[in-house]
Amino acid sequence: MKKIIMTLVLCWSMLQMNAGNEGILPYPIFQKQLPNGVNVVTVPFGSPGIAAFFIVMRVGSRDEVEPGKTGFAHFFEHMMFRGTDKYPKDKYDEVLKSIGASANANTSNDRTVYHMTGDAAKMEKMFEIEADRFMNLKYSLQDFKAEAGAVKGEYTKNSASPYEQLDEKTCDVAFEKHTYKHTTMGFFKDIVDMPNQYDYSLSFFKRFYRPENATIVVVGDVKREVIETLAAKYFGVWSKGAVKADIPVEPTQTVTKYCHVQVPSFPPYLSLNFKSPAFDDRKMDMPALDVLSSILFSEKSDLYNQLVVKEQKAYNISGGAENSRDPNLFSIGVSLKDAKDMQGVKDIIMAALVKAQNTPVDEKVLADVKSHLKYSFAMHIDSPDAIAEALSSYIWITGDPESLNRYYALYDKVSAQDIMNVAKKYLVTSGLTIATISDGADVGVK
Repeated sequence: MKKIIMTLVLCWSMLQMNAGNEGILPYPIFQKQLPNGVNVVTVPFGSPGIAAFFIVMRVGSRDEVEPGKTGFAHFFEHMMFRGTDKYPKDKYDEVLKSIGASANANTSNDRTVYHMTGDAAKMEKMFEIEADRFMNLKYSLQDFKAEAGAVKGEYTKNSASPYEQLDEKTCDVAFEKHTYKHTTMGFFKDIVDMPNQYDYSLSFFKRFYRPENATIVVVGDVKREVIETLAAKYFGVWSKGAVKADIPVEPTQTVTKYCHVQVPSFPPYLSLNFKSPAFDDRKMDMPALDVLSSILFSEKSDLYNQLVVKEQKAYNISGGAENSRDPNLFSIGVSLKDAKDMQGVKDIIMAALVKAQNTPVDEKVLADVKSHLKYSFAMHIDSPDAIAEALSSYIWITGDPESLNRYYALYDKVSAQDIMNVAKKYLVTSGLTIATISDGADVGVK
């Protein structure tokens, strides 16, 4: 109860501070770019003795353009914890414990994020050990093969899930040329061959793990001047030289595509995937799609009430566009009770999309949804980690943490006409990939 009350107070304070201000984040975002290209972002926040330290690398599976060489961005998420000459893995772990810090990382299409949270008074040690591994990562052929085996094991474990199988197939079918065609894990044939790619791994690290791709984000009980001084001291000597991947342009899709996963005794699943725009914090397309997805697929929506509550044909329904550097997918997912209802449910959803293209949304509903999107964000940025993560999600797309404030300012401007425009532009059958799971070989959804 105490945490809930504190969160509500924080939310109210944020909205008060933002009165008349477009910035959704009520804290100053300080930025300084080092001569070598590292961007240093500092957000002082009232968290006595605690600070979050994130390093956002704008390197992800999107950058894996060479045939047969997928999965390496994710591989380095693992490999970066192997250690250096100065701080081997065991010593690195000991240092983390000594400063009361925990560290981890994650990878997706457009980025890899390394993060730790710990004692703000030990910030210099955090900078030292992180700068060391980003500039001096070292691993033997044996270490490389061991980690490549671990990546294969992770792939095998994940692919036991029919949803993961469907996601992999959907990407492969929906995209012809763009590197979003493969998932972050990569193609299985490439992962199997990964143990033979030691020299390539060294090349990948040298090309992409460079200061031009890096943003340091520190949020918590810190001072801007101290953080920028530490960044210059420990990361200022990092050599420039990042290589920009030549990302293939995806051709315009003109026909509906299909893919299917057959799984005995598994709940049937329907996924409708439409080509959607790249993220842009100066255009209305993505915020309008966000508002539309909330109107169509929330638990208060007409679709949810019809399919889940009244007719009870579905366990749940969800949908929305993925923020990404290049055009990606707006996906609608429905978990069904009976595969025979799949075509009918698909038709109901498509009818709702046609209505969205031609019927202006009620102004009160529109206002309520926009308010909810802003309040929901405010309710969740109540810690250094949460703030750093929120900023990171915009940094890896645009390179600029202020993109968060610009994007949320667009929600206030979304109109009923904007929503109809994006529905007509993107939610069309010529850009659709239908993906299904059932115990049959073909569910016949058209």
